[in-house]
Amino acid sequence: MSSTSAFLPSVSPTPRTRALAENPRLASRAIELLQTFQAFVRLDADDARCVVAYLREVAYARGALLFAAGDQSSSSYLLLLLEGEVSVDAGSTGAREAVPISVLGAGSVLGEMALLDGAPRSATCTALSDIQAAGLSRRGLERLIDEHPKVAAKLLAGLLQRMSERLRALGEQLALYGQVSRP
Repeated sequence: MSSTSAFLPSVSPTPRTRALAENPRLASRAIELLQTFQAFVRLDADDARCVVAYLREVAYARGALLFAAGDQSSSSYLLLLLEGEVSVDAGSTGAREAVPISVLGAGSVLGEMALLDGAPRSATCTALSDIQAAGLSRRGLERLIDEHPKVAAKLLAGLLQRMSERLRALGEQLALYGQVSRP
């Protein structure tokens, strides 16, 4: 065990999952939320149903740690929040204090950066309530790309747009922080 990993919070074990399509209520919710991705090419209902076929149902209890900043062992999937709220904090590894970034709810996507680049998790995500989510693994994404490349391109465009929006919002937060912290 490296000295860095000794400081990582323990991520709650990923519960056994099942195909999201096996839960009609949550599958319908995922289809609805996937259609809200505002990319230059939008997912329609058929596209969203196609994506749902590659998603897995995942549930976490209130207080569970979904991702830990710096963790590389669980970087091969993302989560689409279907129900519940998650706190996102940065800098909560080792001796550094956690810095709250945001609280995310239904329709939010977590973990897409690690899924796409394989790098360690960049933030710590903790369940503020019971969570119902849809997970997309790297293997599932690869299958979607191979079997439905146009749908995969639309999904990736939506994910990239959301990442871009979050980076811009974080930049605004940092600028505000810089103004407040000036003497």
